[in-house]
Amino acid sequence: MKYLHTMVRVSDLDASLRFYCGALGLNELSRKESAQGRYTLVFLAAPGDESAQLELTYNWDPEVYAGGRNFGHLAYAVENIYATCERLREHGVTINRPPRDGRMAFVRSPDQISIELLQRGAALPPAEPWLSMPNTGSW
Repeated sequence: MKYLHTMVRVSDLDASLRFYCGALGLNELSRKESAQGRYTLVFLAAPGDESAQLELTYNWDPEVYAGGRNFGHLAYAVENIYATCERLREHGVTINRPPRDGRMAFVRSPDQISIELLQRGAALPPAEPWLSMPNTGSW
């Protein structure tokens, strides 16, 4: 048995790609459009880790997706949690749970999918502005 991917439905493909690729740093691996099925599938992965993929499913006919929180979350290990969170902020992403401990943070995608960011290896020493930053919303 081999893990293939996790699928999440997205309501705005462009906004989702700006978040997952532009802000979070994933790479687009492939894309499939089905005119008959009226959907687009986009497969993403973290650089250097193409075996663990995220499938974005965009249905062309508008749908409302509720309950993103009951999905749980996606989790990614990052080289520097502070630099990653700063890059996300520069892209307009709210840091819902700042990395006050130098180890863990949470953000949300445009469709409210919770994303956990974990510092690869040992936690970084606590540092500002993260140390004093309060939680925002839910994750």
